Amino acid sequence: MDSEGLLLLSDESGLNDRLLNPKNAHERTYLVQIEGVPSTESLEMFCNGSIVIQKHKCLPCRASLPDPQPLIPPRDPPIRIRQSIPDVWIEVSLVEGKNRQVRRMTAAIGHPTLRLIRIAIGKLSLERQEPGEWRVIEESEKTLIGI
Repeated sequence: MDSEGLLLLSDESGLNDRLLNPKNAHERTYLVQIEGVPSTESLEMFCNGSIVIQKHKCLPCRASLPDPQPLIPPRDPPIRIRQSIPDVWIEVSLVEGKNRQVRRMTAAIGHPTLRLIRIAIGKLSLERQEPGEWRVIEESEKTLIGI
């Protein structure tokens, strides 16, 4: 409910296990709007696997500050914005999928998540789809997500 972006729905038996089982290591990529501007050292914590959440050491992942920043339309309902604290978008790609993991990771580095948009699963991306728009993936696209 708090997140946006790419969502796969299927009635294909076993698909959930193939996509969500950690042994399959499907990469998921997110655009994350966070409060404040993270330092290089903060982003490196994602990459070197030094973030610990609830006694779990997160696997190394990729995190970067896109330049230029993406132009994302406002959300409905709108997110809270504090005038005195800047916000930026970071791009995070990870293979783990623990509950609220990205939000907990950004909080662990001192930058709470304001908005979270999944933009890709494997090499299958949102491309130019609008919020609420859906489509059937082609059989050939299944290889993009490793299924």
